[in-house]
Amino acid sequence: MRHFIKIRFLFYFILVHFSMNCFSQEKNKVVELDYKQIDTVQLGLKVYYPASFQIDRTYPTIVVFFGGGWNGGTTQQFEPHALYFASKNLITVLVDYRVKSRHNTTPFESLKDAKSAIRYLRKNAHKLGIDANRIVGSGGSAGGHLAAACFTNESINEPTDDVAISAKPNALVLFNPVIDNGKDGYGFERIGERYVEFSPMHNIQKGFPPTIFFLGTKDNLIPVETAQKFKKKIEEVGSRCDLFLFENQGHGFFNKEPFLSETILKADAFLQSIDYLKP
Repeated sequence: MRHFIKIRFLFYFILVHFSMNCFSQEKNKVVELDYKQIDTVQLGLKVYYPASFQIDRTYPTIVVFFGGGWNGGTTQQFEPHALYFASKNLITVLVDYRVKSRHNTTPFESLKDAKSAIRYLRKNAHKLGIDANRIVGSGGSAGGHLAAACFTNESINEPTDDVAISAKPNALVLFNPVIDNGKDGYGFERIGERYVEFSPMHNIQKGFPPTIFFLGTKDNLIPVETAQKFKKKIEEVGSRCDLFLFENQGHGFFNKEPFLSETILKADAFLQSIDYLKP
């Protein structure tokens, strides 16, 4: 039985890398756009289109925010995901946003930018080929927080945003996300008492989008109990949260193999189950 499981995993491992390599060998359809300017700072998007993209149809879209504690990080973290999902006919958008190390900003500016990015994509959905009703929010660590908080937060917005345009994702794919900013959670020393509005854990509401959540059991920032509580609260309001725990793995485990491929494949299956991807 154990031998069979190893063979099956090897098959999936080869399959996901075959898909990535096939896409990367074709002419990459990547468009870079500016979605926002703050003073002299221009913030951009990298939009990965399916190789078979057709201008007369719209596509489900996944919007991904890199991790880095709202302090640093780059869009390169999720380039393997962008290549894979674009190969599966899912427009993939990697978002640059303000962080402390480059812009001397707080986590609140990071969230403002994340919401601005989703609003930009919805506003321009028709010209970009995006299905505005099937936008997935995704990210790792602090980027996972931004994806979830785009749904849970109502009060933190860029003054220049058109708040009539929703910044709420329709589904979430979260990689060891920061979801509790309370006094016993992550980031409280920077967020302070505003955690009440900033923290996804404290703002789960009816209509919460279907969610998949990946976490290592040895994560030193997000306890397993926090993830389980998050899942329970989502299910209590009648929504779905698929939680996958990876034994003895720490924070950021999903960036390296074999977990990179394994989490991508599980995310693929989840997106198939909500009809965003085809088998």
